Amino acid sequence: MDRLEDSISRLTSRSTFWHRVASMIWLPYAFRSGIKIRKVDGSTFAAVLPFRRFNRNWYNAMAGASLLANAEIAGGMYIYGRCGGDWTVVCKQLSYRFLRPCFGPAIYRVNPKMDLDACLNAGREFNFDIEMDIVQQLPTRGLGREVRVGRCLATFHITPKALHEARAARRARAGTTAASQDSQA
Repeated sequence: MDRLEDSISRLTSRSTFWHRVASMIWLPYAFRSGIKIRKVDGSTFAAVLPFRRFNRNWYNAMAGASLLANAEIAGGMYIYGRCGGDWTVVCKQLSYRFLRPCFGPAIYRVNPKMDLDACLNAGREFNFDIEMDIVQQLPTRGLGREVRVGRCLATFHITPKALHEARAARRARAGTTAASQDSQA
């Protein structure tokens, strides 16, 4: 089962198609929201949340829960895309500040607060902070004007999968040692 999980995580980190398929199975709300992840260039990352009926509230604005939940997904996918399938990424803390209502597609711009490559090269588990600006894209005469609708601060805990396997092996050895001591007593 672990080998299957490893191959799926590596596949989803490389291919957008397989990422969408896995999202449809394990993250159905994210799949239905229609969030699209894109890399603008080597250092700039953006995610676009379309203005669909599924994402709107009673007032025909983007639902706050949709903006908040997809902020976690956008930040997590930025880190996951940079780390690859050999790391586990978990959102530890998420703080979202609503500034104004969103009446169009929302664009999440991720700004890392630390150097991710240096943390990854260390090979240990660590916490990583990112800051996101959430803007609304308003169509105006061919020029897309952007208005900031929110700001998000997120902390993700990143652990190498090899560390998980080593911990599981230690626990298994400790369990068999305790069981053998109980049988001898």
